[in-house]
Amino acid sequence: MPYLGGEETVRELRRALSNPNVQSDQLRYRNTILKVIRAMSQGVDMSGLFSEMVKACATVDVVQKKLVYVFLCSYAALNPELSLLVINTLRKDCQDPNPMVRSLALRNMTNLRLPSLVEYVEQPLAAGLRDRAACVRRVAVLGWAKLHNLQASSEIDAAVVNELYSLLRDPDPVVMVNCLRALEEILKDEGGVAINKPITHHLLNRLKECDIWGQCQVLRVLQRYRPQSEDELFDILSLLDASLVSPHPPIMAATLSLFLSLCSGQPAVSLAALERVRGPLLAACGSGSREMRFTALCHIQLLLRSIPGLMGAHYKRFFCGYAEPAYIKQRKMQVLVELVNDENVAMLLDELKGYCTDVNAETAQAAITAIGRIGRSYSDRCLEILTGLLGLKQDHITSAVVQTMRDLVWVCPQCSDTVCFALEGCEETLQDSQGRQALLWLLGVYGERVSSAPYTLEVFIDGVRSEASLGVKMELLTATMRLFLCRPAETQDMLGRLLHYCIEEETDMCVRDQALLYYRLLHCGIEETRKVLQGRRSDPSLGVLIGRPAEPVSQWARSFNTLEPLRQGSIETESVSRGSPEHTMFDPKPNADLSNTLDCSRIEKVHSDGDGRCSDSSADILASSVAAPLSLSLFPALSPEEFERLWLQQLALHAEQEEAGKEDFVWMEECVRCPTIPRCSPQSLQAAMQLVNIQTLAFTPPQTLPWRVYLYTHTCLDDAPHSTLILGELLYTGEEPQKAEVHKGSADGGVGAEGIEDEQARQGMEATADGGQEAVKVTLRQQPRDDKALKGFLSILTTVLHTLSSERA
Repeated sequence: MPYLGGEETVRELRRALSNPNVQSDQLRYRNTILKVIRAMSQGVDMSGLFSEMVKACATVDVVQKKLVYVFLCSYAALNPELSLLVINTLRKDCQDPNPMVRSLALRNMTNLRLPSLVEYVEQPLAAGLRDRAACVRRVAVLGWAKLHNLQASSEIDAAVVNELYSLLRDPDPVVMVNCLRALEEILKDEGGVAINKPITHHLLNRLKECDIWGQCQVLRVLQRYRPQSEDELFDILSLLDASLVSPHPPIMAATLSLFLSLCSGQPAVSLAALERVRGPLLAACGSGSREMRFTALCHIQLLLRSIPGLMGAHYKRFFCGYAEPAYIKQRKMQVLVELVNDENVAMLLDELKGYCTDVNAETAQAAITAIGRIGRSYSDRCLEILTGLLGLKQDHITSAVVQTMRDLVWVCPQCSDTVCFALEGCEETLQDSQGRQALLWLLGVYGERVSSAPYTLEVFIDGVRSEASLGVKMELLTATMRLFLCRPAETQDMLGRLLHYCIEEETDMCVRDQALLYYRLLHCGIEETRKVLQGRRSDPSLGVLIGRPAEPVSQWARSFNTLEPLRQGSIETESVSRGSPEHTMFDPKPNADLSNTLDCSRIEKVHSDGDGRCSDSSADILASSVAAPLSLSLFPALSPEEFERLWLQQLALHAEQEEAGKEDFVWMEECVRCPTIPRCSPQSLQAAMQLVNIQTLAFTPPQTLPWRVYLYTHTCLDDAPHSTLILGELLYTGEEPQKAEVHKGSADGGVGAEGIEDEQARQGMEATADGGQEAVKVTLRQQPRDDKALKGFLSILTTVLHTLSSERA
């Protein structure tokens, strides 16, 4: 916006520029022009001096020319007709003996950006491509790219394109790089500059002559080239080897990106390249530039997805400095979580504990969240730290701790007792809505273990009229209903008051509709309400054995050296906006054909032929052994700690009752040949199992020995009055399995499971003979005993494993 008094300033400067005495004095004339540029930069509209400034460009003073050209390029669009007056001067300067003047004239001719001047610019630009001075050729090459952007619909002469291709071999490296950029812009619709073998090797051989920006441009363009042979590939990699460990982070990143592009079919070479850039990346993390440090941390997170232990020995390099900005501290804490192991967990937790009291609330909350993520593997140590933080009685710390505890018990239910004990009295410190929602969820799910739960909810209910958060109100409804189911005498009155307020007085329709739903649900009976509200207390898809498998480099290679890693919050995004963990569910995307293959209504027996492939035969349906249809169910659900207790209890019970000669359950061990199952991802296996109502509880990471999976289901036959619980373990050790066994017995000491024993032992020997080293050992424990249901379940499980194995093969 022009300053007040701008018109008077323009009139005064016009008189000075038109004054012959000023024009005759070169220094005074230059200073007057400098005043014009200064006023222009301060917001004064100087377009009225355009004609005077055009006259001023006819000078031999290079400094004055530069000042005038700045003015002309700024106001040319407002005065397109008067701009024609300067063309003659510019064209004349293009033939000046001084190469600096020639390059300056060419640059400003293209910077005028007027379509009406294109016909006057083409001839000087064509001459500039053949100029003897490198600085003129540099400007001329980029001038053609500007000309193309000015008239994108028109085509550049093919002779000009050929001239630009020939300039790729120009002795000046800046001209070579400018040609690459110009050809990329001009040939954008055709896919950019054509990269063939001669051009590739020429660019690689001259790579070291370019500056940092030029090397990055060359390396980026070369990603489109594909070597014609393996020998050529390794020749190119040898030329790039020095750039891979360059002390300049941009060159190192561009070289690694090219490495990953060329070695997409050579995973071992890609991993070796990632190992080599460890030093340069660590050096970039200590850069004086904050932006460089942040970018390096984001790209280190990408590398850790494929090599989790890449930076394990250098974890101290990611400790936060006091003066570092919050965004760098938070990203460093995310990296530290990925580097935790048995040797450094104590030191890392002590370091993170110090960050929890940082003056920046976001940094403190990020540190608490990081401790919670580590708590999935080291729960006792982390819970001790989190419990101690509650004693600080600070609002933002208490809120973050309660949210972290909620997320921790969702994935590690064995921590629930400690968490319930720590919740006593923390409601007095909570002020933000997210923390109160987390507390309400914990009180609703584990209310029977928290002695003060009804009194805490009553305080929330008494203040519901002044509650501004919609999420807190909805969570309060759910928590009160859940607590009513386990402690009805203490909760009945307050639940009635809450429902009355939400139905009769609440103005928000979401809260009112939820209250009406619960009110009508109570009319259906306590048992129906219990089925709806008392769901899982933990995520059955996660367990203490689960680990994030190493990802192939190809999954993230395209995003390396781009802005995408900077936009990602973390490798595992932590949700901080939800009130209940149940609202965030894993959405499996299994193979579309699995649902048709894994059909419980048709239990087919699966055989392994000689080449290891699976064949299903409807003629071999186990109709003889499973006369009635078998149904599987996930309810009532088992938590990981309940599964562990039952598994160990049945093992001890088996040993005791085996001596007495009678058992009321079956313990079966079977070998199933499925070569690729141990390499299957936990998500795929879980999705396939859930299609047939088999719940997986815990995994070990793929390609880890021994590989284990724990699972359970409830089976029921149509002609059976009761359901049975089956607990299972899949085990692959990489060794040749032993002969399959069936441990059987009955409560009355009568007839055992001879049919199951003969059939499964025979199949186990066949699997061992066919290549037992590829077999997975299946251990099943059933109680109460039901031979038909057990055999039917084993057939379903075998079908799932073979289907997954054949899909992966």
